[in-house]
Amino acid sequence: MKNSPFHSDTALPSLSRRDFLWQSGGGLGGVALASMFSGEGKASAASDAMLPFPKAKRVVQFFMSGAASHLDLFDFKPELIRMDGKPSDFGEPVEAFQNGLGPWLKPMWDFKAYGASGKMLSEPVSSLGAVVDDISFIHNMVSKSGVHSAATLLQATGFLIPGFPGAGCWMSYGLGSLNDNLPTFVVLPDHRGFGSNGIKNWDSAFLPSQHSGTIIYPGTDAPIADLFAHKVGSYVRGDAEAAAHRTLGALNRMHSASREGDQRLDSRIRSYELAAKMQMAAPEALDLKAEPEHALRLYGLERGAQTWDKEINAQEETYHFAQKCLAARRLLERGVRFIQIWSGNDNGFPRRNWDSHEDLRRDHGPLSTGMARGCAAFIQDLKQRGLLEDTIVLWTTEFGRMPSSQGGKGRDHNPFVFTNWLCGGGIRGGMTHGESDQWGYKPLDRKNPTQVYDVHATILHLLGLDHTKLTFRHNGIDRRLTDVHGHVITPLLA
Repeated sequence: MKNSPFHSDTALPSLSRRDFLWQSGGGLGGVALASMFSGEGKASAASDAMLPFPKAKRVVQFFMSGAASHLDLFDFKPELIRMDGKPSDFGEPVEAFQNGLGPWLKPMWDFKAYGASGKMLSEPVSSLGAVVDDISFIHNMVSKSGVHSAATLLQATGFLIPGFPGAGCWMSYGLGSLNDNLPTFVVLPDHRGFGSNGIKNWDSAFLPSQHSGTIIYPGTDAPIADLFAHKVGSYVRGDAEAAAHRTLGALNRMHSASREGDQRLDSRIRSYELAAKMQMAAPEALDLKAEPEHALRLYGLERGAQTWDKEINAQEETYHFAQKCLAARRLLERGVRFIQIWSGNDNGFPRRNWDSHEDLRRDHGPLSTGMARGCAAFIQDLKQRGLLEDTIVLWTTEFGRMPSSQGGKGRDHNPFVFTNWLCGGGIRGGMTHGESDQWGYKPLDRKNPTQVYDVHATILHLLGLDHTKLTFRHNGIDRRLTDVHGHVITPLLA
């Protein structure tokens, strides 16, 4: 310590580096400094990745689990209407996921032009017509897998295999929090359960665990699991609980001080601290009943709207999806950085997801109607509140569906091309980037498709982060969200 600027000849208690960090900085500052001083897992300085003049602060990702059909929603193909029912011929051998190489199948619904851009949208997603001039569509997205689990991970984490942080984790790590009383990354799953891979899609993996997504179920009696003590513990007083938290914190720090370089406990301490703060902040943020009637009506959540049959239908889908959208708006207003909203679960039959092998009209109809109503209301709401200009909205799914039929009424997996769309936060509206071929089978320009790395690179760029420099060293490799790929899609930038 002789060469340390902190050295003094005056006798001082012997402090380990971890003790010094906690006693001098404490809290999150101590965690951050400890991270900088640790060896393996050393993070690159956030300033290295920062770009000047970011356009956006927040991101909302809508994820359609099961593979939504671009052909029946957003990517209008007149050739499929002309050739409907005729034997499909792709001009090359095709390896289908199942047996979905039947005759050409026209779109399940009629398309109409909307907005000044004249964008063609199908009937179930017609609600998006009100905001279509704010949206940019990407019709030449490609996936590296036609398997749900791998393709979902690719869209969610940038990798085909588990063990990598979700995109929201990277943005939490790179940008930090806008509100220390709420999570930086929130996940709103389908009310029926998780999509493919479950929590692997939003787990922090090798990043510090406080960057993992926090699961919230809006509109339920307990939106955040275990946030409050069970009712059998009602005898515990607030001052006693606070004292217990202080004691636990002291014990945790003592334990941590003797285990230098191990960030796991630091992350857990941070999680406990956040949970305590959320007990005050989260109930207010998730109180949808506090919204005025006109706001609820915009989302289709007006009083008494919950009147559907037991069978799946558009009204039920609208209600549940809109709840997540409205909760997301409230969370964005209060400083949540990244929100992921899921539609569709992975629980088999009857279909409650977008994996429409058997009957696309039956499955996509209610899901699409509810999704479009919620998304349109969400975008309009952000816009009127001045939030859309610095909030990126991303709509995605793991891959598309084939232009040929499966069993007459369904469509098989199509990893060769599908659609994403974005709006807000520095994205040009009312345009299309990239095209699929006349069938919607592959990109029209097969040499220059758009990949998820490009979408992630573009979003990070708009947030003021260089995707090539936002790295974390793990197992001797400087890992990043975009792996070794990705280009900013400059035509999308406003």
